Amino acid sequence: MRQSLLDQLPLVPVSIDHDHARELGAVSALLDQLPEAVQLVQEDLCCRGKKRIDPSQGRHGMAAEHVLRAAVLKQMSRFSYELLAFHLADSATYRTFCLLGFDRRPPKKATLQKNIKRVKPETWQALNEMLVLRARQLGVEDGRKVRADCTVVESNIHHPNDSSLLWDSVRVLARLMARAREDWGIAFHDHRRRAKRRALGISNAKNMQQRRPLYRDLLKVTRKTVSQAESTLRQLAEVGCEGPVQTARLMALSTELKHYIDLAQRVIYQTERRVLDDENVPASEKVVSIFEPHTDIIIKDNRETLYGHKLSLSSGASGLVTDVVVEQGNPADSTLAVRMVQRQKDLYGKPPLQVCFDGGFASRANLADIKALGVEDVAFHKRCRLEVEEMVKSTWVYRRLRAFRAGIEGVISFLKRGFGLGRCVWRGFRSFQAYVQASVLACNLLVVARRALAAAKNA
Repeated sequence: MRQSLLDQLPLVPVSIDHDHARELGAVSALLDQLPEAVQLVQEDLCCRGKKRIDPSQGRHGMAAEHVLRAAVLKQMSRFSYELLAFHLADSATYRTFCLLGFDRRPPKKATLQKNIKRVKPETWQALNEMLVLRARQLGVEDGRKVRADCTVVESNIHHPNDSSLLWDSVRVLARLMARAREDWGIAFHDHRRRAKRRALGISNAKNMQQRRPLYRDLLKVTRKTVSQAESTLRQLAEVGCEGPVQTARLMALSTELKHYIDLAQRVIYQTERRVLDDENVPASEKVVSIFEPHTDIIIKDNRETLYGHKLSLSSGASGLVTDVVVEQGNPADSTLAVRMVQRQKDLYGKPPLQVCFDGGFASRANLADIKALGVEDVAFHKRCRLEVEEMVKSTWVYRRLRAFRAGIEGVISFLKRGFGLGRCVWRGFRSFQAYVQASVLACNLLVVARRALAAAKNA
């Protein structure tokens, strides 16, 4: 008969017989086979700009192994940093995966965020390349048959319109000037209430005739706010600070003010051109967010407009993402095809035997250039006046490759649904690149791990 619960608690946690736990175990074993990956992450953690920190000095923080595995777990489970910190404190399986042990305090969300964001996008890309080459050694993906396509990852911004951008500019500049008033006594006049009323009036107006006078007043308010911010910036330059902490705060505030003043002036200029002068502003000259100014305007087949960055993806027959590039601007698909094949050749040391693309990549020049790289069969989903015999050996091969190409749509859907690649929630273009590469790494680790588990089950 059971006497007490305390008498029967095990000293060692029992492993969990669950599919997710087995997958994490396989991913952990795969990471153990990539010791160079830990070294690359360690280099990023030890760098502070141009200064390198000695890891043997200072407080004991998160090791490179902890950071790498925590980042993979975060992207694989689509956790926020707060949820990641909770699960690392609560779950024995997740603590085991991240090598945290049971005798140390789990990291807080600020510690996780600070360390994971230190890993550079180039490092994540190098880790992906290591994993792809390891997958070739394991027989998962040989890179001889490749499918390529493009997709869009959205930035974490609200839908842009001129009134909301002007309102954002006013409230951010006013908030920064309020900090200058609190810390250094620099006075300013707050126009946020008036700007908000005008922005709401514009959104509720029925036509452009009603919106124009509201836009004129909102522009006037924004110019006044920018003028005050410039005055505040000049006064901050004359402030004397005592001690390095105050000096650092002053420099940070001045830098932030200058950054948002420049963006607000660009927003004012584009609004005047679009609303008052009825001018079409090119997409390359537009600002769609003052918080994520790197965001590009991506128009897909004149059907929908997205705000983020275009990705060039290559995938193999296994479903492994062998290459991903975050593009700047909105380059046409036809300009990317040759480079995507060249990157596959550089990665594997030889060109793939067969490559298939969507119809947007098709052109006679692309076909000739890709074949010149050593590819035997090149199939475009739409022939675009190209004969089948020019692209591949036979009609049967063309049909097989065209059906094979459709599989990359499933790969893209898997990335967006399972790894948060529909929208990037990290700020800044460098962080955007790191987010994409980290998500792709987590996806590839899971694909290879599932292949290893299936092979072990069938053995």
